[in-house]
Amino acid sequence: MHPPSSMTPVAPQPDAATAPIAPRSFDQVIASYQPVIGLETHIELGTRTKMFCGCAAAFGDEPNTNICPVCLGLPGALPVANAAAVESAILIGLALNCSIASWCRFARKNYFYPDMPKNFQISQYDEPLCFDGWLDVRLPGDSVDIDGNVEQPSSVRIEIERVHMEEDTGKSLHVGGATGRIHGATHSLVDYNRAGIPLVEIVTKPITGTGERAPEVARAYATQLRDVIRALGVSDVRMEQGSMRCDVNTSLQPIGASEWGTRTETKNVNSLRSVERAVRSEMCRQAGVLDAGIRIVQETRHFHEDTGQTTSGRSKEEATDYRYFPEPDLVPLAPETAWVDSLRERLPELSAEKLARLQTEWGLTDKDMAAVLGAGAVQLIAATIAAGATAEVARKWWLGELARRANADGVELEGLAITPKQVAEVQQLVDRGSLNDKLARQAIEGVLAGEGEPGQVVAARGLEVVSDTDTLGAAVDAAIAANAEVAQKVRDGKVAAAGALVGAVMKTTKGQADAQTVCTLILERLSAS
Repeated sequence: MHPPSSMTPVAPQPDAATAPIAPRSFDQVIASYQPVIGLETHIELGTRTKMFCGCAAAFGDEPNTNICPVCLGLPGALPVANAAAVESAILIGLALNCSIASWCRFARKNYFYPDMPKNFQISQYDEPLCFDGWLDVRLPGDSVDIDGNVEQPSSVRIEIERVHMEEDTGKSLHVGGATGRIHGATHSLVDYNRAGIPLVEIVTKPITGTGERAPEVARAYATQLRDVIRALGVSDVRMEQGSMRCDVNTSLQPIGASEWGTRTETKNVNSLRSVERAVRSEMCRQAGVLDAGIRIVQETRHFHEDTGQTTSGRSKEEATDYRYFPEPDLVPLAPETAWVDSLRERLPELSAEKLARLQTEWGLTDKDMAAVLGAGAVQLIAATIAAGATAEVARKWWLGELARRANADGVELEGLAITPKQVAEVQQLVDRGSLNDKLARQAIEGVLAGEGEPGQVVAARGLEVVSDTDTLGAAVDAAIAANAEVAQKVRDGKVAAAGALVGAVMKTTKGQADAQTVCTLILERLSAS
């Protein structure tokens, strides 16, 4: 006799944390789901001291040297808010078109982790300093609509939910493993220098309706947000050093459904390229899980640069799990209207206005400017122009040879070991006739390899163009002798055939011969014979 149905054991439903499922292709995802994304971006402010104490807020110092009883949370130590950090946060809020609170306060966010010396983080919860803003983000064009028409670059308004202040945590170093993560490590070390560094967290509202461009939108937003922060001068926003870190939220909504799916949060993504890859990877992974009839687990995940995939971290806490309560040791913040207005007057030229001006100054089409934005090269090109290069040349190097090398190395353009000034110096050598484009690429290769400044690389590698007619004469004579049929065509009046002889000389001289001088010598010799 079977037991009543209410007593029948029910197997637990599998979930995405325990069931490895093959991801779907991106095209399959878009055919069935609408992505919903959101970004939470942490910006370390470039203040001289920490958020609530007088310790130096310096990067790269010896571990555990910039610490005191306040940032270590020792009994009896009392925090005091850093006025410069508050000012920087308001500037960010104004630049993002936010409303500035006339009264707000800090809260304690309670959780336990080795890099949290107090076992709570001073942050802001339901009363942020800045709220309800937006940032218009320009996207590259060249996508094709359903009728086969090439679409022009477009703009997406990203709504900002809040910009709030908090302190950074310490930094854990996991030793003995292959990945640098806690799994597989033999032991861990903690550096508390970073604990207490002032942060702002910029949280977007859910971003919907972007479809297949969701990964691209995420990257474009992070890129233009970085440019805005840099223009304000309140942070160096160096993602490779952790002064800008993105948490990427992703969920999938089945097409035709009215409710959003369960989201995951990919933590601490540290490059613009990886922001885009993390969204794409999670979309494909989640679609595979959902298509297999398995639920998505709300969790944090880690993005792996080498594989381009995410792996499970921990289940994601809700706000109630942090047991927020008002920080009893800090007075509320009440920015005066006059102070906020004076900061508004200090705002520099920001993203939309600056991009429009630069596009006009550089003589770029919308498509050209979209390519510059997509590569994250606006600031690099501007700095190269400031160092003496033309707009055309600066764009050529950063979107050509240097973009190719960055892609090959899997890094952002800014991660390359070459400065705009050095790129301009390479071009100056080309303009003087000391290098041709081929030799210039070798000079850039040497700079990237750490061999010194462009001039030093050219000297050490012997790259300078050879234009001395006596030196080139022997190579020209050898090329004519080795290519008698081609030489005869030139004698017969087919001047274009001289190109093959020029190429032979260039090969012999490893690209260092001055091509115009070589061509002149060839025509002189063959016209006289």
